[in-house]
Order: sequence, then structure tokens, then C-alpha cells
Amino acid sequence: MTAYRSDVPDDWFVDPVQLGVPGVRRPTEGDDNALAWQSEALCAQTDPEAFFPEKGGSTRDAKRICTSCDVRGECLEYALNNDERFGIWGGLSERERRKLKRRAV
Repeated sequence: MTAYRSDVPDDWFVDPVQLGVPGVRRPTEGDDNALAWQSEALCAQTDPEAFFPEKGGSTRDAKRICTSCDVRGECLEYALNNDERFGIWGGLSERERRKLKRRAV
């Protein structure tokens, strides 16, 4: 019998804050739980490249993941409050978030 072998190293996880992933920031003093929702986000459990496609790339996979995410509202609120200019946040692209903001004004 062949033992199971994985090509994924044991230390595969890299802290997105240390990588400088857009939108992932350390909480500021007095704001310890402001980003607690991110630990529940489905995107944190999937390939981040799906949420930051190249210009003209498909957003379909990321948006599909967002539809079943329990913290979609918190994610969208964060993106709107922090003027996130890249990526899919709360199931919306940057263009869709701009339109949403214009309608709210």
C-alpha cells in the first residue's frame, strides 16, 4: 500500500497581513475586533487570486463563493468604508461598488 503524499508543505499558510494583501490590515488600537469577521470569510479559505483577477479576468468564481459567505455584508461594508479599489469584496467588483456608492449619495 502506498502512503499518501501531498505536495502541499506543512507550512503552506502565510499570514495575508505580512504578504500585504490589499484590504487585510492589522486592527488599530482600540479596534481589536474590527476585522474579526475576516476569520469567518470564505475567501480566507480559498485561492486569493480568484478575488483579485487581472484586468479583464473573470470574477464569476469569486462572486459565486461570496454568495454563500456568512460575512458578505461585513466585507462589503468594510470595502465601502475603506475605499477598496481592487478585488471582489462582498460579492461586488470595484466598478459595482462605485455604482453603489453613487446611488447612495
